Amino acid sequence: MDGQELQKIARDYTAALPGTDQEHRFAPDWELHKVGGKVFMLMTDMPGRPVVILKADPDDATALRERYADISPGYHMNKRHWITVEGGNTIDDKLVKELVTDSYRLVVGRLPKSRQPVDPHNYNHHA
Repeated sequence: MDGQELQKIARDYTAALPGTDQEHRFAPDWELHKVGGKVFMLMTDMPGRPVVILKADPDDATALRERYADISPGYHMNKRHWITVEGGNTIDDKLVKELVTDSYRLVVGRLPKSRQPVDPHNYNHHA
């Protein structure tokens, strides 16, 4: 999967998640995806490489970086809590959707209950 395809899958998938919105910030090449006003996914081009940046549980983030050559610490983000996903042969659409859902659920879980569009403990959009 190339980086453009990676971003398209992530963007299209995110559009179907309850309570999300998208905006462009910082510079025209940053795309932010939010739930309840909090960012759960960013997209940009690292020098010539389209990437998706997602929130991840620190233990999961470490395991993902060890398992997948195309996952690295979060670009311009807290390296413990964010991962960067690049297009590559270790990444497929199922994994992208799982990672987006996990990031979404982590952020929803930190919102006040009254602002949560779904129950983060039971929500499994990619099933």
